[in-house]
Amino acid sequence: MSSPKVFIADSISQRGIDELTRDGALEAKVQTGLSETQLAEAIPDFAALIIRSQTKVTAKILNAAKKLRVVGRAGVGVDNVDVETATRRGVVVLNAPGANTISTAEHAFSLLLSLARNIARADATLKGGTWDRKNLEGVELYNKTL
Repeated sequence: MSSPKVFIADSISQRGIDELTRDGALEAKVQTGLSETQLAEAIPDFAALIIRSQTKVTAKILNAAKKLRVVGRAGVGVDNVDVETATRRGVVVLNAPGANTISTAEHAFSLLLSLARNIARADATLKGGTWDRKNLEGVELYNKTL
């Protein structure tokens, strides 16, 4: 009996691919950057499809995917998947809703620090050949409640 086949249509971590294929549990094929038609032609023999945000999983792709049982979105939303068609065909659509929580928090905090300390303006003035320290002081966050 052959292993179920997973088609990976967007870039994911090699670590994830290794985990999927460990012990021959699944067979994975990675092919990114495909058009809708190319993916529809490539997908018929695959039981699972893994995507990120670049690939749009349309009715055309889902209808061509005769053996497809699951579409996994390596990320938060599923707005790039025709969920209605998938549901009608019995294909489960899932995502990773908390996948970007830490990155989002870190990004928000870095933007907060950048605004408080005038980093972008300081960068622009330095690149322009000046250093206006007095107008670039910003505020310290120590003992502040945000």
